[in-house]
Amino acid sequence: MALIKSVRGFSPSFGDKCWLAENATVVGDVIMGKNCTVWFNAVVRGDVHHIRIGDDTNIQDGAVIHCTYQKSGTVIGNKVSIAHNAVVHGCTIHDNVLIGMGAIIMDNAVVHSGAVIAAGAVVLAGTIVEPNSIYAGMPAKKVKDTGPEMLEIIERTARNYPMYATWFQESDTK
Repeated sequence: MALIKSVRGFSPSFGDKCWLAENATVVGDVIMGKNCTVWFNAVVRGDVHHIRIGDDTNIQDGAVIHCTYQKSGTVIGNKVSIAHNAVVHGCTIHDNVLIGMGAIIMDNAVVHSGAVIAAGAVVLAGTIVEPNSIYAGMPAKKVKDTGPEMLEIIERTARNYPMYATWFQESDTK
Protein backbone atom coordinates (compact mmCIF):
# COMPACT_ATOMS: atom_id res chain seq x y z
CA MET A 1 0.00 0.00 0.00
CA ALA A 2 1.23 3.49 -0.88
CA LEU A 3 2.41 5.84 1.85
CA ILE A 4 -0.42 8.36 2.30
CA LYS A 5 0.36 10.75 5.11
CA SER A 6 -1.21 13.80 6.75
CA VAL A 7 0.99 16.75 7.60
CA ARG A 8 0.24 20.12 9.23
CA GLY A 9 -3.45 19.17 9.43
CA PHE A 10 -3.76 18.42 5.68
CA SER A 11 -4.60 14.98 4.32
CA PRO A 12 -4.47 13.95 0.67
CA SER A 13 -7.76 13.28 -1.09
CA PHE A 14 -8.33 11.23 -4.22
CA GLY A 15 -11.03 11.06 -6.86
CA ASP A 16 -12.61 7.82 -8.01
CA LYS A 17 -10.52 5.10 -9.63
CA CYS A 18 -7.07 6.42 -8.68
CA TRP A 19 -4.26 3.89 -8.42
CA LEU A 20 -1.08 4.32 -6.38
CA ALA A 21 1.86 1.92 -6.50
CA GLU A 22 2.84 0.29 -3.25
CA ASN A 23 5.89 2.50 -2.79
CA ALA A 24 4.41 5.77 -4.07
CA THR A 25 4.23 8.59 -1.52
CA VAL A 26 1.48 11.22 -1.31
CA VAL A 27 1.51 13.61 1.65
CA GLY A 28 -0.20 16.77 2.87
CA ASP A 29 -2.33 19.25 0.97
CA VAL A 30 -2.89 17.20 -2.17
CA ILE A 31 -6.19 16.95 -4.05
CA MET A 32 -6.15 14.51 -6.93
CA GLY A 33 -8.93 14.11 -9.50
CA LYS A 34 -10.40 10.88 -10.77
CA ASN A 35 -8.66 8.15 -12.74
CA CYS A 36 -5.12 9.27 -11.83
CA THR A 37 -2.12 7.02 -11.34
CA VAL A 38 0.98 7.51 -9.20
CA TRP A 39 3.71 5.01 -10.06
CA PHE A 40 6.60 3.29 -8.31
CA ASN A 41 8.84 5.56 -6.21
CA ALA A 42 6.93 8.69 -7.25
CA VAL A 43 6.49 11.39 -4.59
CA VAL A 44 3.70 13.97 -4.41
CA ARG A 45 4.68 16.16 -1.48
CA GLY A 46 2.16 18.80 -0.42
CA ASP A 47 3.83 19.58 2.90
CA VAL A 48 4.82 23.21 2.28
CA HIS A 49 2.06 24.33 -0.14
CA HIS A 50 -0.90 22.90 -2.02
CA ILE A 51 -0.83 20.49 -4.95
CA ARG A 52 -3.90 20.19 -7.17
CA ILE A 53 -4.07 17.50 -9.84
CA GLY A 54 -6.88 17.12 -12.39
CA ASP A 55 -8.43 14.00 -13.86
CA ASP A 56 -6.69 11.30 -15.92
CA THR A 57 -3.18 12.39 -14.96
CA ASN A 58 -0.29 9.99 -14.53
CA ILE A 59 2.80 10.56 -12.42
CA GLN A 60 5.33 7.97 -13.51
CA ASP A 61 8.12 6.14 -11.73
CA GLY A 62 10.47 8.29 -9.67
CA ALA A 63 8.79 11.60 -10.49
CA VAL A 64 8.68 14.28 -7.78
CA ILE A 65 5.89 16.83 -7.43
CA HIS A 66 6.60 19.54 -4.85
CA CYS A 67 6.21 23.29 -4.20
CA THR A 68 7.84 26.23 -2.43
CA TYR A 69 6.89 27.18 1.11
CA GLN A 70 4.49 30.16 1.26
CA LYS A 71 5.24 31.04 -2.38
CA SER A 72 4.39 28.58 -5.11
CA GLY A 73 1.81 25.81 -5.07
CA THR A 74 1.62 23.29 -7.89
CA VAL A 75 -1.38 22.92 -10.20
CA ILE A 76 -1.52 20.10 -12.74
CA GLY A 77 -4.42 19.83 -15.19
CA ASN A 78 -6.29 16.97 -16.81
CA LYS A 79 -4.69 14.33 -19.04
CA VAL A 80 -1.15 15.25 -18.08
CA SER A 81 1.64 12.67 -18.29
CA ILE A 82 4.67 13.29 -16.09
CA ALA A 83 7.33 10.82 -17.19
CA HIS A 84 9.90 8.90 -15.19
CA ASN A 85 12.15 10.93 -12.88
CA ALA A 86 10.70 14.30 -13.86
CA VAL A 87 10.52 17.10 -11.27
CA VAL A 88 7.49 19.42 -11.26
CA HIS A 89 8.01 22.16 -8.69
CA GLY A 90 5.73 25.08 -7.75
CA CYS A 91 4.38 25.59 -11.26
CA THR A 92 1.21 25.33 -13.35
CA ILE A 93 0.75 22.61 -15.94
CA HIS A 94 -2.38 23.00 -18.08
CA ASP A 95 -4.39 20.15 -19.68
CA ASN A 96 -3.07 17.68 -22.27
CA VAL A 97 0.64 18.09 -21.58
CA LEU A 98 3.48 15.57 -21.80
CA ILE A 99 6.52 16.13 -19.60
CA GLY A 100 9.44 13.96 -20.72
CA MET A 101 11.71 11.73 -18.69
CA GLY A 102 14.04 13.61 -16.39
CA ALA A 103 12.60 17.02 -17.26
CA ILE A 104 12.50 19.74 -14.59
CA ILE A 105 9.82 22.44 -14.39
CA MET A 106 10.65 25.15 -11.86
CA ASP A 107 8.64 27.62 -9.74
CA ASN A 108 6.06 29.87 -11.35
CA ALA A 109 6.59 28.38 -14.81
CA VAL A 110 3.39 27.87 -16.80
CA VAL A 111 3.10 25.06 -19.33
CA HIS A 112 0.11 25.63 -21.60
CA SER A 113 -2.14 22.95 -23.13
CA GLY A 114 -0.85 20.75 -25.89
CA ALA A 115 2.79 21.33 -24.96
CA VAL A 116 5.57 18.78 -24.73
CA ILE A 117 8.58 19.27 -22.50
CA ALA A 118 11.35 17.11 -23.96
CA ALA A 119 13.25 14.54 -21.92
CA GLY A 120 15.97 16.20 -19.85
CA ALA A 121 14.73 19.74 -20.49
CA VAL A 122 14.96 22.35 -17.74
CA VAL A 123 12.13 24.89 -17.75
CA LEU A 124 13.43 27.79 -15.68
CA ALA A 125 11.40 29.61 -13.04
CA GLY A 126 8.84 31.97 -14.52
CA THR A 127 9.02 30.55 -18.06
CA ILE A 128 5.78 30.59 -20.05
CA VAL A 129 5.61 27.58 -22.38
CA GLU A 130 3.43 28.32 -25.40
CA PRO A 131 0.43 26.10 -26.16
CA ASN A 132 0.93 23.34 -28.73
CA SER A 133 4.70 23.63 -28.70
CA ILE A 134 7.73 21.49 -27.92
CA TYR A 135 10.39 22.86 -25.57
CA ALA A 136 13.80 21.23 -25.20
CA GLY A 137 17.25 21.97 -23.80
CA MET A 138 18.85 23.62 -20.77
CA PRO A 139 17.35 26.09 -20.39
CA ALA A 140 14.33 24.89 -22.32
CA LYS A 141 13.44 26.85 -25.47
CA LYS A 142 10.77 26.34 -28.07
CA VAL A 143 12.03 24.05 -30.84
CA LYS A 144 8.82 23.59 -32.85
CA ASP A 145 5.05 23.36 -32.75
CA THR A 146 3.27 20.13 -31.88
CA GLY A 147 1.52 18.60 -34.86
CA PRO A 148 -1.45 16.24 -34.95
CA GLU A 149 0.78 13.18 -34.45
CA MET A 150 2.33 14.59 -31.28
CA LEU A 151 -1.07 15.66 -29.93
CA GLU A 152 -2.24 12.05 -30.46
CA ILE A 153 0.79 10.80 -28.49
CA ILE A 154 -0.12 13.13 -25.61
CA GLU A 155 -3.71 11.84 -25.65
CA ARG A 156 -2.72 8.17 -26.01
CA THR A 157 -0.19 8.33 -23.17
CA ALA A 158 -2.77 9.82 -20.79
CA ARG A 159 -5.32 7.21 -21.89
CA ASN A 160 -2.95 4.22 -21.54
CA TYR A 161 -1.70 4.74 -17.99
CA PRO A 162 -5.04 3.96 -16.29
CA MET A 163 -5.15 0.80 -18.43
CA TYR A 164 -1.65 -0.17 -17.25
CA ALA A 165 -2.81 0.31 -13.65
CA THR A 166 -5.56 -2.29 -14.17
CA TRP A 167 -2.86 -4.88 -14.87
CA PHE A 168 -1.52 -4.34 -11.37
CA GLN A 169 -4.97 -4.26 -9.79
CA GLU A 170 -5.75 -7.62 -11.39
CA SER A 171 -2.51 -9.17 -10.10
CA ASP A 172 -3.21 -7.79 -6.59
CA THR A 173 -6.44 -9.80 -6.38
CA LYS A 174 -4.76 -13.16 -7.11
